[in-house]
Amino acid sequence: MGIFTRFRDIISSNINAMLDKAEDPEKLIKLMIREMEDTLVEIKASCAGVMASMKKTQRQLDEVQARITYWEERAALAVRKGRDDLAREALLEKRRYGERVGSLEEELSEHNMLVEQYQEDISQLEAKLNSARDKQRMLQQRHIHVRRKMRAQEDIRRMETSDAIFRFEEFEHRIERMEAEADMVNFGRRQTLQGELDSLLVDEDIERELEGIKASFTEQGEAASPAN
Repeated sequence: MGIFTRFRDIISSNINAMLDKAEDPEKLIKLMIREMEDTLVEIKASCAGVMASMKKTQRQLDEVQARITYWEERAALAVRKGRDDLAREALLEKRRYGERVGSLEEELSEHNMLVEQYQEDISQLEAKLNSARDKQRMLQQRHIHVRRKMRAQEDIRRMETSDAIFRFEEFEHRIERMEAEADMVNFGRRQTLQGELDSLLVDEDIERELEGIKASFTEQGEAASPAN
């Protein structure tokens, strides 16, 4: 048995509410669409059958009306020929066909009402079916998005726990050590250069101090000479 059992059940159904309660919304919407499509085929087939019957009834009505006209003309002909007896027979045939007109017209009217009802039902069901298909496309897009998101998360977790990350970190540490060693080399060279420059300053200070001592000795010697 399908999700729906009658046309009215489908039209009155709340698709969103049913999907919200379903454990597997995608499976449910697929079954609902299949049931709607099957019902739509049945309704269209029924409508086509009624339309065929309506055409048949219309043909019968046209034939009856043609026979009425025929016997009416024959009755008039019989009267002109002075054959009242034949005219009476013709009028009886006309009456007999005339009695069928009413039933055929009533049948035709009923068929026409059924076709209109079927067409309205088809229109409503097609609208419901289009809504269900839109819902199905939305669910499929959400499912695709969720699967892509899950794959991305799995890839991230796999990368976080993979040897590639560890190898990358090891390579990064190796680069940092090489950079540190290069800095140490440059640091030593900078220290040597700084030391040489500082030694030059020290030498200048010593030379100035030495010159000062010599100058003081010279001054002392000059001061001592007149006394002798």
